[in-house]
Amino acid sequence: MTRHRHRPRALVVLLAALLAVGLAGCGTENSYGLAARACNHISRSIQLYEQSVKQTDPARAHALASQALAQLRVAMPLATEAAADDGSWQAMMTTLSESSRVPESHLITALKDQCEAVNS
Repeated sequence: MTRHRHRPRALVVLLAALLAVGLAGCGTENSYGLAARACNHISRSIQLYEQSVKQTDPARAHALASQALAQLRVAMPLATEAAADDGSWQAMMTTLSESSRVPESHLITALKDQCEAVNS
């Protein structure tokens, strides 16, 4: 009789293990999607930043630079979540986290390189 009581428990453990393996596979797809979304905001940020540099009107240049930074702020939690699912996105997350201390002009090359992995 005790032998039969362990069968349902073993089945539950087996199903839980299969579910965990299945969800682990989804994590990679999810992280890629999150990274792609982050890169969309990063691309928009770079476009806005480059427009701000070309502006002759200081007020307009400041407004564009602020919009560019706002796009990086939107990208940051997406990259953080992607990095939590898949460590290969750690560099993007780290670079974005530097945006509060480092001018965007110093981050653009790294961000473009990191998003190239998403676009290829």
